[in-house]
Amino acid sequence: MKVSIGCDHAGVTLKNEILPILEELSIEYEDVGTKDMISVDYPDFGERVSEAVSKGRVERGILICGTGIGMSIVANKFPNVRAALCYNSYSAEMSRLHNDANILILPGRVIDGAMAREIVRIWFKTPFEGGRHQRRLDKIKAIERRLMRHEDG
Repeated sequence: MKVSIGCDHAGVTLKNEILPILEELSIEYEDVGTKDMISVDYPDFGERVSEAVSKGRVERGILICGTGIGMSIVANKFPNVRAALCYNSYSAEMSRLHNDANILILPGRVIDGAMAREIVRIWFKTPFEGGRHQRRLDKIKAIERRLMRHEDG
């Protein structure tokens, strides 16, 4: 599995805490930045990761900003992206089991490193349950198709 990971300045510390977990899980990753605490605009990094997932260049993504809200808004603008803001182990598990989330959003100023590591482990180890949940994802995909047709005129 290949993953794209990105963050703004508020997510650098947490990103650095979870990179070893990706290595521990033998997950190949590309770090699209940012790398330091100098203020940057989160949409720039959210777009890089979300586009990679949307176009199938990577299987999953991780995005981190202060609250996770901004990155969530950016990521869910992209077709084929199901980004989930997770702040505990239960939300991480459910985002995979029921929603087949393919981008994990973490709130860098809300959770600590230990919680982030736990969330990442659970998120990558939890499969999609399918069944009735697939029907719901199919409805989301139909909404995306309708919206894309509407944009095309």
